[in-house]
Amino acid sequence: GRQGGRAGAGTHRAVVGRTRGGVGRAAVAARGRGGHGGGCGARAVTGGSSSSQAWGDRRGTSRDVVAGLSVALLIIPQSMAYAELAGLPSVHGLYASAVPLLAAGLLAYCPYLQTGPVALTALLTHGALVAIAVPGSSEYVGAAALLALVVGLTRLVIGFIAAGKVTYLMSQPVLRGFTSGASILILLSQFPSTLGMAGASESGLVGRTLQVLGSPGSWSLAAAMLTALTVAATLLARRIHVLFPGALVAVIGGVLFAVLFDYRGPVVGEIPGSFPPFSLVLPWEFLPQLVVPGAVIAFVGFAESTAIARGFATQDRVTWDPDREFVSQGAANVASGLFGGMPVDGSFSRSSLNHLSGAQSRWSGAVTGLAVLVFLPFAGVLSSLPRAVLAGIVIAAVAGLVKPRLLVSVWRLSRIQALVVWFTLAMCLLLAPRIEQALLLGILVSLAIHVWRERRAGFHSRVEGGVLHLEVIGILWFASAPRLEEAIMARLARATDVSEVVIHLEGLGRIDLTGALVLKRVVEELGGSGIPATLTGVPPQARELIDNVFGMLPHKSL
Repeated sequence: GRQGGRAGAGTHRAVVGRTRGGVGRAAVAARGRGGHGGGCGARAVTGGSSSSQAWGDRRGTSRDVVAGLSVALLIIPQSMAYAELAGLPSVHGLYASAVPLLAAGLLAYCPYLQTGPVALTALLTHGALVAIAVPGSSEYVGAAALLALVVGLTRLVIGFIAAGKVTYLMSQPVLRGFTSGASILILLSQFPSTLGMAGASESGLVGRTLQVLGSPGSWSLAAAMLTALTVAATLLARRIHVLFPGALVAVIGGVLFAVLFDYRGPVVGEIPGSFPPFSLVLPWEFLPQLVVPGAVIAFVGFAESTAIARGFATQDRVTWDPDREFVSQGAANVASGLFGGMPVDGSFSRSSLNHLSGAQSRWSGAVTGLAVLVFLPFAGVLSSLPRAVLAGIVIAAVAGLVKPRLLVSVWRLSRIQALVVWFTLAMCLLLAPRIEQALLLGILVSLAIHVWRERRAGFHSRVEGGVLHLEVIGILWFASAPRLEEAIMARLARATDVSEVVIHLEGLGRIDLTGALVLKRVVEELGGSGIPATLTGVPPQARELIDNVFGMLPHKSL
């Protein structure tokens, strides 16, 4: 992550630095420990090679089991915390970490990608549902499952029609601003639990935060201490050993503290000791209201999965298929919706842990799902877990996503892109909890800036022997094509001895229908005024369109 914020790295590199830094270091560390055998590429998908070899090799199988169990120790407390963040009873985070991981394990392209509840998707889930149901209610739980189903079906469709690369259209400045804004909101949302005031009555994130900060007499020192110790245990665990389950230790310590010292603060409460319930009885009347949020989560959440898988593929020097990963993540979300879960995505921390633990194939994710499934009947032992501990787990997970230095340094790299980052971040804070609207606005602003900057194609002209030579450089499309006429007419006004015009298209990058029609109109108007005009150097990618538009008009050197 630190590499991402270095000045001079370029806007794109600065934005994705966390991905390549975090996952990349995990890959290098894993190799140093005798790490991986499978690759995040074709070998992981051909039904035979990587996965079958791993299962056929006892050493590979044992590594998958060890890696899967290591991730299970992390996903159990994390999934409970992220369910609370989404406004759901914590058990539904466990449901989303069981069967969905089995589905993802069967279809995943990258053998290291670990699926399940994540902080950003949990916040988006809360924003989508809080307007249609009361958090924690049965309607809210059903709507969360329906939302997961919408996300899953959206991803399946994208994967099946091979449109996975559409995620590349989301610019990194938009994603960085959105991630930073969402992370700030997540941190603010943990104030009530951190200070032992989970029952804050004010509606809205800002209202609850102000209520908590304005009531110091109601703060719980014990809750604040538990949160601080959880954050410390989670972060320091990485320094002790990469596989040390700091979050799990914090959970066990929190339960013991609550039982032994009669903790009076908010706790998780009763957790049903049962397997995930399969159900098709969902609040279908909410479907129209969940289509847009579901599509947003399908794309935004997958951007994180994409970053993880591409990072591992780069380290392993193999290819990666986003369409196949769309299918695996879609199947995981469909399973989550059918088994009482919530929308799920790939997790940076758990995927890195999976790699560092020596995972050999995608079956390590299935091992994690099986481990959670086995734990569910005994989940009631966590009913006394203070919510302050879950708040600490969330804070430790997202605190590193807010990078003030990067938000400042991007201004030196590109002021235009910095404005996109800051605008998207500000919209997240202003439009909370409907932060998917902030993302859409950020995308629109990014596209508008792109159109504005690309509206001008380059035109260079010279007159030789009464012939005006005009070179077109760049993109000739609806935003830039009208300037072609202006450039020719301005040049003709300065050179009255022009008897012919030649338009050179060797430097043409791309042309759309508007650009071709403008070319035709210019040629026709010049011909009508007694000045013959021809085209030369038409590039292959533009030949068919220009030929169709011009018909039998004269061309040179086509």
